[in-house]
Amino acid sequence: MNKNMTDQQNKMHLRSCIQRVCTGPEYSKNLPYDDAKAAMDYILSGNADPVQISILLVGLRMKRETQEENKGLLQAIVDRSTITTVAVNDLIDIADAYNGHVRDLPVIPFLPAVLAACGLPAASHGVESVGPKFGITTNLVLKATGLSAELSMKEAAQRIADPAIGWAYVDQKTYCPTLHDLIPLRTTIVKRTAITTLECLVGPLRGTKKTTLYTGFVHKAYPPVYTDLAKMVGFDGAIIARGVEGGLIPSLQQPAKVHFYEDDGEDQMFVVNATEDLGMNHKTRSTPLPKDIEIYDAPEAEDKPSFDLDAAVKATVKAGLAALNGEQSSSRDSLILAASIALFRTGKAESLSAGADIARQAIDSGEALKRFNA
Repeated sequence: MNKNMTDQQNKMHLRSCIQRVCTGPEYSKNLPYDDAKAAMDYILSGNADPVQISILLVGLRMKRETQEENKGLLQAIVDRSTITTVAVNDLIDIADAYNGHVRDLPVIPFLPAVLAACGLPAASHGVESVGPKFGITTNLVLKATGLSAELSMKEAAQRIADPAIGWAYVDQKTYCPTLHDLIPLRTTIVKRTAITTLECLVGPLRGTKKTTLYTGFVHKAYPPVYTDLAKMVGFDGAIIARGVEGGLIPSLQQPAKVHFYEDDGEDQMFVVNATEDLGMNHKTRSTPLPKDIEIYDAPEAEDKPSFDLDAAVKATVKAGLAALNGEQSSSRDSLILAASIALFRTGKAESLSAGADIARQAIDSGEALKRFNA
């Protein structure tokens, strides 16, 4: 939203964006950065018509967003967000897919505590539930363990800076409430929009010297998109791993590509193989949903997955806490694999195997569990 324009002028600008974007497969036009940014800022002001918001977001997706449009949309989101600096030199930003997991038990909610126990302060963020998956999220898992998922920005920063804790989760409703307010509309839209791609890149908590993004992807076109956007919003480094279900933890069975950059440098890539690099041998790529989780023929509601979500969240908590207690499992090895990548690429370990050794020690000593419960 251009603050120098009246509400009527902003409405006309949004209308103009729709007219250009939604003109069919042959005549649709791309939006310049400034126009995309102004449109998203007006959307986040709470004054835009929800029908027009839906048309623009769907139109952008149908013609495929350009990187200039992505940058404009993301910058508007960042400008509307509360970005807080934490009193630690280095911080890793754990950005799992906000719409959660529906085919495996994601141990990502437990990863920040493991990294903190390894000497790498960590932040994570997300929402309770959002489409199109409405799956198992960090928010739901943390609440199921009895921990708060609604810390203020100040509280989260204090917990990360506390040498005895070193990690925290902050919810979108806290760092960007106007974006969070769009969740009901996004549910009505049904399909994913550019917001699904961009919201994990805000980085609401930052280190004083260096902040590294760690997120995941599925489709091969996304790594250069993510690294470019990460640089734009000020991440000093990024780790973009081809993870299970679009999460940031690679498969335990198959080699996976990990894209990265350091100190705002050139994009690079390496391949991680849990079996060959870390000696892990599993018959599953991650921890699958237990067989006793009830699967429905259709979702119970438009904002629910096609399985018993409460039971799946409880199973995730059980698997994650067992892993932190040192129980040998795919969940434990998934945490070690993710931690090894993070420690290696942030310079806390000389190699993947060295990072895995540090992570195992953090878990086996009880330090990771202690920090999780702290």
